[in-house]
Amino acid sequence: MSSELGYTAETSWHVSSHIPLLSLRSSPVCLEATIPCVRSMGAEMETRELCSSGQSGSCVALPPDGIEQGAERSSHNAANEEQRYPPLKQSLLITSGLYCTLFCVSLDETILATAIPRITDEFQSLGDVGWYGSSYLFSLAAVQMIWGKLYTLYPTKWVFLLGVLIFELGSLVCALSPSSGALIGGRVIAGLGAGSIEAGTIIIIMDTIPLRKRPIFLGILGCIDGVATVSGPLLGGVLTDHATWRWCFFINLPLGCISFFVIMCLLGSKSNTPTSSHLSAKEKIMSMDLLGTLFFIPAVLTLLLGLEYGGSEYPWANWRVIVLFVLSPLLLAIFAWVQIGAEERASIPPKVICNRDMLAVIWFSMFSQGALFIFTYYLPLWFQAVKGTTVTVSGLMILPTEIGLVISSFATGVIVSMMGFYTPFMIISSVLTSTGAGMLSTLDPTSGLGPCIGYQVLLSVGLGLGIENTMLVPQVAFAEDDTIMAISVLSLLETLSTAISLAIGKSIFHNRLLKNLQTIAPSANASLITDNSALVRDIVSDDLLPSVLDAYSQSITQTFYAAVAMCALSIFGSASLPWKSIKDEESPGSTTGDDNDTVSAEDNRPEMTIVGQHKEPS
Repeated sequence: MSSELGYTAETSWHVSSHIPLLSLRSSPVCLEATIPCVRSMGAEMETRELCSSGQSGSCVALPPDGIEQGAERSSHNAANEEQRYPPLKQSLLITSGLYCTLFCVSLDETILATAIPRITDEFQSLGDVGWYGSSYLFSLAAVQMIWGKLYTLYPTKWVFLLGVLIFELGSLVCALSPSSGALIGGRVIAGLGAGSIEAGTIIIIMDTIPLRKRPIFLGILGCIDGVATVSGPLLGGVLTDHATWRWCFFINLPLGCISFFVIMCLLGSKSNTPTSSHLSAKEKIMSMDLLGTLFFIPAVLTLLLGLEYGGSEYPWANWRVIVLFVLSPLLLAIFAWVQIGAEERASIPPKVICNRDMLAVIWFSMFSQGALFIFTYYLPLWFQAVKGTTVTVSGLMILPTEIGLVISSFATGVIVSMMGFYTPFMIISSVLTSTGAGMLSTLDPTSGLGPCIGYQVLLSVGLGLGIENTMLVPQVAFAEDDTIMAISVLSLLETLSTAISLAIGKSIFHNRLLKNLQTIAPSANASLITDNSALVRDIVSDDLLPSVLDAYSQSITQTFYAAVAMCALSIFGSASLPWKSIKDEESPGSTTGDDNDTVSAEDNRPEMTIVGQHKEPS
C-alpha cells in the first residue's frame, strides 16, 4: 500500500496516581485499547480503537477500564505488602523476645545506682565507684556506629544474636566477678553487646511489623525502656537488700536466653538480608570505614572521660580534663572530614546527618532524654535525703513517672497508628514536659504527696508522647539502608546525651550543695554531707537538720533547672519536624533529592504515552 497508518508517542496521560503507567510505542501490532480521550470541544470522554494496518488479527487487548486496572494493581500491591511480614502471632512472639532483651539493656543503665554502696563495701573499692556505671556507657556508645554498619552488611538476625551473646557473656562475668576489676571488665563486655541490641531491636521491628502498625509496637517498646530506666534503682535496691547485688546481673541471663531462642527460631534470615550482603568479604571490610572508626571511638571516649573526671576526680580546670575536652572536638573534626571524603562508605553518611527530619529529631531526642535521666537520678535522691524515705520507698514514690510513661507511650502509639502523624504529639510533648519539669523544680521539704505525684504525671505523660515517636522519624524519612544508619546515629546520640546530662547534673548539684550549705548551714560539715547524700539524717545533728535539708532540697531543685531548660529547648526540634504520615507506605523507600526533600512516588512514575496522531505516508 502506498499509504499506511502510524502512531507517534506524543500524548502523555496519567491513568491513576497510584499505578506505574505503560509506554505504548508505534509498532506493526494492532492495539485495541479503550482509553479516555478528551475531545477538543466539550471535554467529553470517549473510547477509541487504535489499529494499524498490515497485521490484522494480531491485536493485544488491554484492560477496558484504566481505573479498574488501577484498583486491581493497588489491591495486588497491598497484598504483596502484607506478605512481606510474618503472621501476627509470629510477629507478637518475635517482638516479645525483643522486649525481654531491651528491658535488660535499659535496666543495666541504672540498676547499680542503689547497689554501688554494697559493692564498694565488698571489694573495698571506693575509688572505682564511677567506673561501675560509666564503663558500660562508654563501651555502648563507642561501638554503636560499628554495629549500625554491620547491620547494613550482614543479615539482621545474626548480627542481633551476636550482640545478645556478647551482652549475656558480660552479664555472667559481672555476676561471678571476684574483684572490682573483673566487674568493670564485665560491664565493658556487656556494653559492647548492648550497642547491637538497641539499634537491632528497632531494625527487627521494621522487618516484622508494617509501618502503619509500628507506632503501637514502638509505644510498647517505649514503655519498657522508660519503665526499666526509671525502675532500675528500685529493683537494684530490692535485690541488694533481699538477695545480693549479683542478682542485678543474674536477672539478665534467663531473659536474654528467652530472647535468643525466640529470635533464632522465629525470625527468618532471608526477609532481613541487607542490600549490601552480596559484597565480598574484602569489599565488606573496605566499606566498614575503618579510618573513620579509628578517630570516632577515641573522640567519644575522650569526651566521656572528661565528663566523668571533671568535677569529681579532678577540678574542671585541671589540665587532664582540659586536654580531654580539647582532644575530643579535634578528633571529631577529623572524623567529620573523613566522613565527607568517604561518601557512601561513611559510618555516618552526610546525607543522613544533614537531613532536616534527622536534625530535628536529634535535637528533640537529645534534650528530652537528657531531662528524663536527670529526674531519674535526682528525684529518688530528693525523696531519700529530704523526705527520709528508704531506697525501696523512694523507688515506689517515682511510680507515677513509670505509670505515666507506660500509659502515654502506648496510647500515643495507638493514636499515631490511626492518625498517621507523629509531629503534633512531639510538639505537645515539649510543652507538657517543660511545664511538668518546671513544677517539679518548685518542690521543697514541706511539699505534700499530691504535688509530688501530680507533677510527675505531667512530666511523664509529656515524655511518653514524644520520646517513643523519635524512632519513627528515620523510618519515614529514609530508604531502608539509610534508615538503619539513621537509627544507629540516633541511638548513639541519645546515649551521649544521657552521659552529658548526668555530668551537667552532677556538677550543678555538687557546686550548689556546697554553696547552699555555706549560706544556710555554715556550721555543718560540708564534705561529710556531700559524700553521704542519702544518709544525711543519720550524720547531722537535730538542730542543724532543718537547715541542711533545706540546702539539700534547694540543691536538687536547682539541678532540675537544667532539665527544665532541656525540655524547653526540645521545642525547637519538634516544631521543625515536617508533618509526614506513616500511612504513606512508600515514604521509607522513596528517593531523596539533593535538597534532602522526599520525592513522591508520583513524580518518579514513568509517563504513559498514548498513540494517537496520524503520520503522513512517506
